[in-house]
Amino acid sequence: MIKIAIGSDHGGFDYKEKIKKELGKQYVFIDCGCYKKESCNYAEYAIKTAEVVASGEADFGVLICNSGEGVSIAANKVKGIRCGIGYNDDVASLLREHNNANMIAFGAHFMSYEEVIKRIEIFVNTKFAGERHEIRVDFIKKYENKN
Repeated sequence: MIKIAIGSDHGGFDYKEKIKKELGKQYVFIDCGCYKKESCNYAEYAIKTAEVVASGEADFGVLICNSGEGVSIAANKVKGIRCGIGYNDDVASLLREHNNANMIAFGAHFMSYEEVIKRIEIFVNTKFAGERHEIRVDFIKKYENKN
């Protein structure tokens, strides 16, 4: 079964909890926090979630905050992570197909819960196209390993 690390800050907490319940029969979720709705540091939970994905403990990662921006930026600081914001269905697919992203972020204030659920499914079920895209992803990996 596919394992998904999931994390949020207080702005994405409600979505995170609902996602785990709704998709819990299809996927194994590793909840990386936050664990309550009180104000918290989004970067702490984004990095924790990204580390679980980078270690190989999870196949993919899902992050939710108010905009998706902060958690995506924080996750991308972890070596081996490629995270983008799934702001529409096409982008959710292209993150995997062209960028071989291993994490997707969402903004709870800008996306409905139904859109987020749909885009998680799109993201997880899209395969990396490889070929010319692999050259580009490898270029990013080489730079990341060098610095």
